[in-house]
Amino acid sequence: MEKKKYSSYAEIERDLEILKVEKEIYYQKMLLSIDKTKESILPSKSVTLIGNVYQKVFSGTYGTILKMIIPYIFNWYLNKKRGN
Repeated sequence: MEKKKYSSYAEIERDLEILKVEKEIYYQKMLLSIDKTKESILPSKSVTLIGNVYQKVFSGTYGTILKMIIPYIFNWYLNKKRGN
């Protein structure tokens, strides 16, 4: 890379300002990339909504009864499919 020769301080200041703006652009691009990566890794709102509904349904007395009955229903269904 060839060294640039400046004829005035104004040229130096202009190039420094350009470099400063480029640095800020690259920094903002990096932050945006990190945010997009976080969004792709974290569960979406629909998954969170399903989790909240699940938690509400399976809490309290009704949830306790469901938690006890579901394994029996599941086993009955599997035995029915197997022909037992």
